[in-house]
Amino acid sequence: MIRVVVADDQPLVRAGFRMLLADEPDIEVVGEAATGAEALTLVARHRPELVLMDIRMPVLDGLEATRRIIAADPTARVLVLTTFDLDEYVFEALRAGASGFVLKDEPPEQLLAAIRIVAGGEALLSPTVTRRVIQRFAQRPHRTPPPHVAELTARELDVLRLVCRGLSNAEAAAELWISEATVKTHVTHILAKLGLRDRVQAVVLAHETGLFEGEGRT
Repeated sequence: MIRVVVADDQPLVRAGFRMLLADEPDIEVVGEAATGAEALTLVARHRPELVLMDIRMPVLDGLEATRRIIAADPTARVLVLTTFDLDEYVFEALRAGASGFVLKDEPPEQLLAAIRIVAGGEALLSPTVTRRVIQRFAQRPHRTPPPHVAELTARELDVLRLVCRGLSNAEAAAELWISEATVKTHVTHILAKLGLRDRVQAVVLAHETGLFEGEGRT
């Protein structure tokens, strides 16, 4: 069972998510929060598999709430809710440790798929969002890549490069002419070597350090 906390300051939005998720046999809403502070309390109480987190909320916004949730439990999964894919806070939420984002007006089946993907330990970062992240990082000075990058094999770098373009495991497998299972294994090794928990953090790291800058499209 995927236990979910829904955090959004709009009662109608919370009610809509509750109604949608109530029909899913593998998903249960265990709490609803109108502020980031309430979200922190509910997460500590219920230890849900996933938090659906709106960014713009009173008292404590979703960005700071995400930071505190991840700081308290690095394995926590936060799926950011936003109205626009250009929301300036999405970028900061990803850096804060969110495992992906979903638009509030996306079709229900896409929201449900996103919940299951992120709750299952994967990350959700579409090519569109990846491009936005890259554009944001391009405006910032790069920091030095961690020394463990040198431990990545040539094939792992190939996989990481494609992950940073927003490709799924299946898409990366097709491009590299290897199996999807092999890609998944490479991703697991990359995350372990770099001390990261998911592919969103890998994208953030690569573009924060300019790892593939100058190689063309990333």
